[in-house]
Amino acid sequence: MSTISRREFVKNAATYAAAASFLSAGTLELRANPLGMPIGCQTWPVREMIPNDFPGTLKQLSAAGFQTIELCSPFGYSDLGFGGLAKYKGAELRKIIGDAGLSCVSSHFGITELRENQQRSIDWAKDVGLTQMLVPSLDGPEKPTMDDVKRAADEYNKMGERAAKAGIQQGLHNETFELSMVDGKRTYDLLLDLLDPKLVKFQFQVSTISLGYDAAEYFTKYPGRFISMHVQGWSAEAKKVAPVGQDSLDWKKIFAAAKTGGIKNYFVEMDLEMMKASVPYLRNLQV
Repeated sequence: MSTISRREFVKNAATYAAAASFLSAGTLELRANPLGMPIGCQTWPVREMIPNDFPGTLKQLSAAGFQTIELCSPFGYSDLGFGGLAKYKGAELRKIIGDAGLSCVSSHFGITELRENQQRSIDWAKDVGLTQMLVPSLDGPEKPTMDDVKRAADEYNKMGERAAKAGIQQGLHNETFELSMVDGKRTYDLLLDLLDPKLVKFQFQVSTISLGYDAAEYFTKYPGRFISMHVQGWSAEAKKVAPVGQDSLDWKKIFAAAKTGGIKNYFVEMDLEMMKASVPYLRNLQV
């Protein structure tokens, strides 16, 4: 064993302590972040910022602690802040996202744009490097019949098949149509039975707890059927959306069930300040 002076010992001890602290923090970071997944956010809440400064907007999200994003299609969302993304080639878009310290594998697409020209949307998704294409809703009637639901499911299964041939997973969010009822049954539940598990995965909107749709319950009941979720805190007392961790939901239970459900990624989706306020809780959440 070599001998060192007291001064060298103190100096080295400080260095070792700093290194240990760094490694400890890194270990905590690895243990935390629910399911070891990067903390993500949807870009819909910042859609008004995107046309003015897309790179700057992404840098703000990265600075807030987000590591991955979900986009919206420049075709289906052209008049809602995302039309300008069409001017970028895939490599350019990937570079802008990467330069901000972010990654992106998922985007929302309007069902109408897929009906009109699904191949164009698939081509854009492939060019950008996406592996997941989600639609917010199948846009069926407000008060559907069973035949309406079957028609919508059949159409989307075919879309899912075309996407699968391109190496992309098609997915379905739950918005208006999916939250309707048919003969006393939830349309969402019927779609889970009618959509092909290999061709269509589901993206759960956690805030639908306000209407009785419990994320943990669905993840447990339908293992492997989900690919992602939109994360919103919900205050049962105030009956409104709240920052994650400052709400009444059992997030440990939700994320534990999400593993069973098959969740591959998740995206916080609230106003920007609420999204920022959710990051510290998610960063330290261990499941």
